[in-house]
Amino acid sequence: MEVFDFLVIGSGSGLDVANVAVNHGQSVAVVEKGPLGGTCLNRGCIPSKMLLYHADVLETIDRADQFHISANVTDIAFSDIVQEVNTDVESDAESIRRGLRSSPQHELFEGEAHFVDKRTVEVSGGDDDGARLRGETVLIAAGSRPAIPDIDGIEDVDYLTSRGALQLEEPPDHLIIVGGGYIAAELGHFFGTFGSDVTIIGRRPSLLPEADEEVAEAFTERYADRFNVHTRYEATAVSESDGNVTVEAMPFEYGDDAGVTGGDDDSIAVTGDSLLIAAGRTPNSDTLHLDATDVETDSRGFIETDEYLQTTADGIWALGDIVGEYLLKHSANHEAQTVARNLFGEHRQPVDYAAMPFAVFASPEVAGVGRHEQELRTADREYATNTYEYEDTARGDAMNAEGFVKVIIDLDGEILGCHIIGPNASTLIQEVVIAMKAGSGTVRDIRESIHIHPALPEVVQRAFSGQFSRPGHSHHHHH
Repeated sequence: MEVFDFLVIGSGSGLDVANVAVNHGQSVAVVEKGPLGGTCLNRGCIPSKMLLYHADVLETIDRADQFHISANVTDIAFSDIVQEVNTDVESDAESIRRGLRSSPQHELFEGEAHFVDKRTVEVSGGDDDGARLRGETVLIAAGSRPAIPDIDGIEDVDYLTSRGALQLEEPPDHLIIVGGGYIAAELGHFFGTFGSDVTIIGRRPSLLPEADEEVAEAFTERYADRFNVHTRYEATAVSESDGNVTVEAMPFEYGDDAGVTGGDDDSIAVTGDSLLIAAGRTPNSDTLHLDATDVETDSRGFIETDEYLQTTADGIWALGDIVGEYLLKHSANHEAQTVARNLFGEHRQPVDYAAMPFAVFASPEVAGVGRHEQELRTADREYATNTYEYEDTARGDAMNAEGFVKVIIDLDGEILGCHIIGPNASTLIQEVVIAMKAGSGTVRDIRESIHIHPALPEVVQRAFSGQFSRPGHSHHHHH
C-alpha cells in the first residue's frame, strides 16, 4: 500500500488541484482510467469545437450567395478533418501523460479507482491493475458519461454517443438524434452541414430547454427549418435491420401538459442509418464503490458537497461533472480554483457560481448568463426585459445576421440575466459576465462603456440601452 499526501481520481480539472498540491511540496497520486485530460479534451468540448469550426467555414461558403458571391465547394475531405482533430487531441493527452510520468512529485496510476476503505482505493484494469493507495486528502473528480435512456431494444442496436460521433470518418446519410440539448444541437449542426439528413427527437417543448424560453423557441424554429425536429416526443423503442435503425417515439407530456393525452396513433417511427443518443450525462460515482466511504450522493448519483466543495466524508473533496452543479468545463476549472484555495489557502471561501455563462456552438450560436424569464416567473420576482435585434445594428445588417440579445434586469437596474442567439453569441456574452462579476452588476456598466462603432458588440449595448418593459405591463418604466 502506498500512501500519498494528495490523491485525485480523474485527470480533467482535478489535475489543476494536483499541481497546486505539488507546488506545496505534497506527494501526489493521480488515478485515470482513460486518456489523460478528461472528457473535455478527449471526447467533449475540444474536439467538438474544432470540428464545428469546420462546419462554420462550410456554412459561410454555402451562404455566400446572400452577399452576391457565387462559390462552389469542389471537395470536402471529411475523414481528413476528423483524423486531424483526433490526432491533435490524442497528442495533447499523450503529452499530459508524459508530463505526469516524468514528474518526480506526481505518480500516475492507470486504471479505474474503487474505494476499499475511507480514503483507500484499489486500481483495476489498466497498467496499474491491483495497486492499492491511500490519500491523506482525496479529491474525486471522476466526471460523467453519456446517459443512456431506458428505450426498448437499445441493448440490441448499434448506437453512437457524443464520443463515437466525434470520430465518424464519414457523415451518416440520415442521423437520428435522441435528445434535444446542446450536444444534440451541436452535433446536428455539424453533420447537417456536412450533408447528413438529421432528425432530432426531444422530450421537451423546445430544443435547448436549459436556455431562456424565448431563445429556445427561436432556436427550435430555426432548427425546424433545417432539420426534421420532433419536440415533445419520447423515444420508446429502437430496432435494427439491414444496417438501418428505426426509432419509435410517443408524444411526451411535459409539465403543464401532463395528463393531456392523445391516442396511440400519435406515435411516430423514423428510420436512418445512424443513431446518436444525446440525452444528457450521468455521473461516474457508481463506478467508485462509494459505499466503502462516508461520501453521500443525491438521488441522481451526483456527489453531495458543502459550499466549500468538501463531501460528507472527512478529507474527501469533489468537483466537476460528478458534483453536477454545472456540467461545464469552465465550471470545473472554477471549482478547482476553489478547492485549491480551500485546501492550501489561509481562509476557506465558498464556491461562487454567480455569473456562470454557457454557450452552444451550433448555428445559430446561443449563449447566456444569469437567470432566465421562466425562473423569475416561477419565483414571482419583479423584473423587466429588453430585446434588440442584430439586424438593427450596422454590423449585424452587413452580416445579414438573424438573432437578438435579450436582457433581464430587476427594477433597480441590476442585471439578472442576458441571453443571446445569433453570430458570435459566445463572444458577445463575455462583457455581460464581466459587468455582473467585476463591475457594479447594473445596466450602467454596459450603457456607459464606449462601444466601438460599428462593431457587433453594439447589439449588446443597445439591448442594455433601450426601453425596458415589465411582463404584462404595456407602459415602459424608466430607471
